[in-house]
Amino acid sequence: MTSLRKPSDKLGMRPGSLIHVGDRHHDDSLITVVDYTPDEITTITATTAEEIFAYRERKSVTWVVIEGLTDVSLIEKIGAEFGIHQLVLEDILNTHQRPKFEEYDDYLYIVLKCLVPAESDEFSVEYEQVSLIVLNDYVFTFKEKRDALFDPIQVRLNSSKGRFRNLGADYLTYAILDTVVDQNFVVIDSLDDAINDIEDQLLDSQSNKETLNTIQRLKREIITMRRQVAPVRELLAAMLRSETKLIDTQTHIFLRDVADHSMRIVDSIESYRDILTGLLDVYISSVSNKMNEVMKVLTIFASIFIPLTFFAGIYGMNFEYMPELKWKWGYPALWGVFLLITSGLLVFFRRKKWL
Repeated sequence: MTSLRKPSDKLGMRPGSLIHVGDRHHDDSLITVVDYTPDEITTITATTAEEIFAYRERKSVTWVVIEGLTDVSLIEKIGAEFGIHQLVLEDILNTHQRPKFEEYDDYLYIVLKCLVPAESDEFSVEYEQVSLIVLNDYVFTFKEKRDALFDPIQVRLNSSKGRFRNLGADYLTYAILDTVVDQNFVVIDSLDDAINDIEDQLLDSQSNKETLNTIQRLKREIITMRRQVAPVRELLAAMLRSETKLIDTQTHIFLRDVADHSMRIVDSIESYRDILTGLLDVYISSVSNKMNEVMKVLTIFASIFIPLTFFAGIYGMNFEYMPELKWKWGYPALWGVFLLITSGLLVFFRRKKWL
C-alpha cells in the first residue's frame, strides 16, 4: 500500500484518490467494535469489514474504533457500505487536515487534533488526527496510533446502564470530543512546567544561550498548538448551529461544555505565548545588564589609567633639560602621585555609587 509523507506528494492525482498521507505508525489497522443497548454491551476485535457491518440490523449503537490508517481497502469498504463520499474518505486518510465539521444528508464528518506530550526531557508535542463519521446508529473513529485515549469511555460504557447507554450516537460523539479536547489540558500542564523552569533559570541568573533556544522553540511549539486547537471552537459552534437530526437538542448542553473547555485551552495558549514573549524580553534585559556590568568595570579601569598614562607619557619623553629627571626622589614621587590618583578616583567612584 502506498503511503505518502506530505500532501504535496499527491500533486497531479485526481480528487478522491485514496492514499494514506502522513507518518506510517503501524503496518495494519486494529479494529475495535463496541455495540451496546441500554441492557447489554458487546466488545470485539474485528479482522474484516464484514464483522463491522453485521451490527447494521440491530437496534443498538455501534462504535467502531479504527487505529492505524494504512489499510486503505478497509476504509474504502466502509465508505461503500455506508455511502460515504469519496472526498471524505480522502480526508480521513490525509492526516494533515485542519479541524472541521461537515454536514451531509445522513452522516456527519468531524476532524480534530489530539495533542499528546512527547516522551522526552524537553517539552514537545505530538499531534494525532482523530476523524469521526457519525451516522444514526454508528460512530466511526479513525486514529493514527494505538493508545489508551478512549479507554475511559469504554470503562464508562461497560460500567454504566444509565444515561450513556440510553442515549444515542450523538452522546457518544460528545464523549469522544470531550475526551480529545480534555487531553489537551495534559499538554497545557506540561507547558506550564516548562515555562516555570525557564522563569526559575532567569530569576536565578542561570540563563544562557540554551535558555534562549528553549524560549524560541516553545514559541514555535505554541504557534503550532494554537493552529491545531483554535479551529475546534468553530467546529463546535457549527455543530451547535446545525439543524441535523443526528444531534439531539438534549446533547447541545454537553457540546457547549466541550466548547467552553476548548476556549479555556485556547486562552491558556494565548496567555503562555504572552508569558514567553515577556520571558524573552527579560532574557534580553538580563544579557544587556550583564554586558553593562562588564562595560562599567572596563570603563572604571580605563578611567583610572588615563591620568597614569598621561604622566607616564610626559616623563617618558627624552628631553635633556626636564627638571625632575635629575631629581633623586623623582621616581618615588611619581609612584606616590600614581597611588594618590588611583586612590582618589576609587573613592570618587564609590561615593558616586559607580562601584
